[in-house]
Amino acid sequence: MAGVKAGWQIAIALPSTLGRGCDKIKAANFGRGMAERLRVIVVGGGAAGFFGAIACAEANPHAHVTLLEAAVKPLSKVRISGGGRCNVTHHCFEPARLVQHYPRGGKALRGAFTRFQPQDTVAWYKRRGVRLKTEADGRMFPMTDDSATIVDCLMRETRRVGVTLRLPAAVTQVEKTSTGFAVTLKSGAQLLGDRLLLATGSSSQGHRLAAKLGHTIVPPVPSLFTFNVRDKALQALAGVAVDPVEAKLLIPEAKPLTQTGPLLVTHWGLSGPAVLKLSAWGARLLHDANYQATLQVNWLPSMTGEQIRQTLLAAKQAVPKRAIANYGPLDLPKRLWRYWVQQVGLDETVTWANLSKKALNQLVVAISRGTFTIQGKGVFKEEFVTCGGVKLSEVDFKTLESRRCPGLYFAGEVLDIDGVTGGFNFQSAWTTGWLAGQAIAASQ
Repeated sequence: MAGVKAGWQIAIALPSTLGRGCDKIKAANFGRGMAERLRVIVVGGGAAGFFGAIACAEANPHAHVTLLEAAVKPLSKVRISGGGRCNVTHHCFEPARLVQHYPRGGKALRGAFTRFQPQDTVAWYKRRGVRLKTEADGRMFPMTDDSATIVDCLMRETRRVGVTLRLPAAVTQVEKTSTGFAVTLKSGAQLLGDRLLLATGSSSQGHRLAAKLGHTIVPPVPSLFTFNVRDKALQALAGVAVDPVEAKLLIPEAKPLTQTGPLLVTHWGLSGPAVLKLSAWGARLLHDANYQATLQVNWLPSMTGEQIRQTLLAAKQAVPKRAIANYGPLDLPKRLWRYWVQQVGLDETVTWANLSKKALNQLVVAISRGTFTIQGKGVFKEEFVTCGGVKLSEVDFKTLESRRCPGLYFAGEVLDIDGVTGGFNFQSAWTTGWLAGQAIAASQ
């Protein structure tokens, strides 16, 4: 019984009784007055699970809150996010604008963000000695630029408010009882709780547990990924970045999707915020199309096609003897300019004086709406996000309580909610975790 709080009600079942229903569980009651104390079990030691557990224990000091995490180290996603700096949230303090960054779940989160939004997240951490800073693109990080600052804060708060953290504690089964829930661990131990918060992220096990408790699971598919483009000449430009571009995703039999922002050429194709946003908004469409699509890129969205044409014609007059490949009159990286010169079939020795009308038109098209064939998806190492999860209509977003199973609550990515890159997924975790924790604390 090492590591178990006095007063916790724990049941240990013989192997022959496991999975046969809660009427087979024999419980040992440690301590007195347990019927008067709310027993809360939180499954999932990520951002949402920690935030929910802390919020519950802080709002109801008499509650017994146990946080279960399958891994040896909790908060793994917090540790690695933002390149190890942790992109805590985004400096968007208007709920109406904030929800526009969620391809799925924005409507459900609209009311939730009026009760706990990025401004509240900033204040929450500030009260606990952690200050956040805002970068030019709106992303917010701890002043230390170290995710350990956030991890340490959450661990410290967990201890302060009396949450019992159990590691590793993988959950294999959850059953609804007449008074609450019975949670079976991989070790064979069983915990009894009055309330259950599932904050299991996008894990298939979490979805399985939710489904067993009566919920519909929207099939999860990847979101936030890069595009594979099998073009060796393009891949040779790895490291070239343009900000901003206007990128349009063209998928057969689907409405085109457009995003504006930075674009990065990689060793496998294309990445950067513009691509990642398109991957998020088009996640299901791309999955259904087996990640085969076309990307159209306007490399100079601040200029019209005619303005680009006139700029090229001006160069033809100003520097007729210069090689086209060696003189690019447009505000583009030199390597990218040379790439397009080669793509339209021009030899590197061709001078501006010898630029034909046809080749000039091809350059205008290439720069204003150059196309790339997407042949698969890559990964975005700083984010591991999926769309899919518990169907949102089955959850009350005022409390995050299940509409199907009383006493069951959800928080974080286990829900069919996902945001674009920039701190929005963490904000969803903080918001849903906090609201669920508050509601559970008051549910006695």
